[in-house]
Amino acid sequence: MITAEPTMTNLFDQLGLDSSPEGIRQFILSHRLEKNTLLVDAPFWTDAQRALFSQQWHADATWALVVDQLSEALHSEPDLDAVPAPAACEHEQEARP
Repeated sequence: MITAEPTMTNLFDQLGLDSSPEGIRQFILSHRLEKNTLLVDAPFWTDAQRALFSQQWHADATWALVVDQLSEALHSEPDLDAVPAPAACEHEQEARP
C-alpha cells in the first residue's frame, strides 16, 4: 500500500513514470483507452503496475479516487483543456526546492 498523500504525482511516482506535471500531461495525451477497456487491462501497463492499480482500487478509497481520475483522463477525448495543466496537476510542486 502506498503511504504517501494520494495525488496524481505520487501515483505516477509509484508507477515508475515521469511524475512531473508535463510528464503526466504527456502520458495522458499519448496513452488513450477505448471506452470499453478497463484501466488495468490497458496494454501499456506492466504486471507490477496492474497489481498496484488493483491493490489501490480495492484497499484504499482515497487512492481509488486518484486511480479513477487517471482512468477518466485516459478514456476521455484528448482535449488539451481537459488534461491537467502543469500548474493544476499538483500544488506540491511549489513546495519542492
